[in-house]
Amino acid sequence: MRVLRLAAVLLIAAAGAWLGIFLSGTVHAPVGPVDTGMSLRPAWRGETVVDASPLGTLSFRTHTAPLRLRVTLENIDQEQAKALLEDPRLTDRLPGIIERDLRDGIETLVIRSILCATAGALVAVLLVFRRPVFAFVGITAAAVGLAATGAAAAVTFRPQSLMEPRYTGLIAAAPSLIGSAESIMTRFESYRGQLTKLVTNVSKLYDTVSGLPVYDADPGSVRVLHVSDIHINPIAWDVIRSLKDQFKIDLIVDTGDLSDHGTKAENYITDDIGKLGVPYVFIRGNHDSKITQRAVARHKNAIVLDNAEATVAGLRIYGLGDPRFTPDKSVAADNDPARLEQFGREHAVRLPQPGPDLVAVHDPTIGKGFSGSTPMILAGHAHRRSTTVFASGTRVLVQGSTGGAGLRALEHAEPTPVQASVLYFDKRTHRLQAWDDVTLGGLGEQSIHIRRHVEPDPGRMISPAPTNAPSPTGTITGTTTPASPLWHEGQSSPMLQRSPTEGVGNRM
Repeated sequence: MRVLRLAAVLLIAAAGAWLGIFLSGTVHAPVGPVDTGMSLRPAWRGETVVDASPLGTLSFRTHTAPLRLRVTLENIDQEQAKALLEDPRLTDRLPGIIERDLRDGIETLVIRSILCATAGALVAVLLVFRRPVFAFVGITAAAVGLAATGAAAAVTFRPQSLMEPRYTGLIAAAPSLIGSAESIMTRFESYRGQLTKLVTNVSKLYDTVSGLPVYDADPGSVRVLHVSDIHINPIAWDVIRSLKDQFKIDLIVDTGDLSDHGTKAENYITDDIGKLGVPYVFIRGNHDSKITQRAVARHKNAIVLDNAEATVAGLRIYGLGDPRFTPDKSVAADNDPARLEQFGREHAVRLPQPGPDLVAVHDPTIGKGFSGSTPMILAGHAHRRSTTVFASGTRVLVQGSTGGAGLRALEHAEPTPVQASVLYFDKRTHRLQAWDDVTLGGLGEQSIHIRRHVEPDPGRMISPAPTNAPSPTGTITGTTTPASPLWHEGQSSPMLQRSPTEGVGNRM
C-alpha cells in the first residue's frame, strides 16, 4: 500500500512539474541584434527549434533529454544589424556577444522553469493528498527529476548539430537561413562560429528589403539538383525552377521515369527542360521509351546519357539507361535483383580508370553493380528517398518522386511527397561535401521541409568491389555502346529473358 501511495505521489508530482513548465511562459532576451523569446517545454525527443516566422523554422537535434528549447525571433534591431554586416570589427566581437546573451537568456529561462516546475509539483500534491509530508516528497522528487533531465541535456549536448539543420517553411528563405555550402564544407571551427553564422544569416534575411533574400552562392562548390520519377506531373517543373533559382543550381540530374507510358503524346512533358537555362542530364527509366529519350535530347541544354559519359560543370558523369520498358506487356520485364545488379556490374568493369565522379542510373539495384567504381551513385525508381554507403565507400542516394508519383498518387490514401535534393560537390576534388533534402507535401498539401546533411568523410578511400563473387545464373545483357538500342519501339528488348517475376514492379 505504501509503495502504491508513493508511486501515486511521484506521478502527481511529475504531472504538476510538467504543467508548471508548460505555464512558465517565455523569457525575452536579446541575442546580438535579434530580439528573441525563449521557452522550454517537455517533449518526447530533445531538440532546439528556431522560429523565424513567417519565413519558417529551423530544428536542431542539440540534445537527447526530453526537453524542447524554442527560440522565437521577435524583432531585428535594423541599425545594429546593419552595423554588424558592414563593420568587420563588430563581426569579430559577435561570437562573444552571442555567447553572453544566450547564456544570460538560458540561465533566466532555466531558473524560471525550475521555480515553476517546483511550484507545480507542490500545488498538485497538496491538492490531491493535502499532507505536507507528501508535498515534501513531491518537491524532492521533482527536484531530482529536473536535475537528472538537466544533466542529461548537458551531457548529450551536440554543438555540431548546427551544421545539420532541418528547415520547414518558404523555399525562398531556405538558403539564407540554413547557410551556404561553403560554411558547411569548411566545418565551422567552433560552436561560437556556428552561432555567429546563424545570427548573421538571420540579420541578412531581415535586412533584405525585397523580402526574397539573395542567396550568396558558394564559389567553391558545384551545386547539383537531383530529381527523379516525375511521371508526367507538370507541377514538378514549378518545384525544379524554384529550387534552381533559389539554390543557384549548376546542373540538374534526372534519373528517369519522366513519362508514364513512353508514348509520343507524353513528349510535351519535356518542353520545360529547354527553359531551365542549365544543363539537364537525363537517364532513361523503366517507364521511358526511346521516343521519350529522343524528345529530351532535342533540347539544347539536355544531355542524354545511355552507357555514356560526359563532363558537365566540371563533373565526370556516367549514365546508364534502364534495360526494361515496363509499359510493354508483350514481353515480361526481368526484375530479378541479382540479374539487375549483374547488369550494372558488367558495365562498371568497362568504365575507364579512374572512374567517373558520379554514376546515374534509374534503379538502385543496378546501381549496386557500380559499387567501388565511383564515389557517388544517383538513382530513383523506389519513390522513397534513402541513402546508403556501401562497404566499398561508394554512397548511393535514391531520390523520391519529384512528381509526387504523378497521377498514381491519387491511388493511395496518403499523397506521395514531392522530393528532390541539392548536392554540393567540391570543385577541386569533385567529392560530395553536403546535401539538402527537399520534401514538399503531396497533392492537396502545402508543407515544405528541407534537411541538411554533411558528408562525414568526403575524401574516404573508394575500394573496388570484390571480383571473385559468384555470378548469378544467366545475365541481363544490355547496350555496350550508346548507339545500340535496348529495345525497338513498341516492344521490349529480346535480350531480356522472361522471368517468373512478370508484372512485379510495374507500378514503379
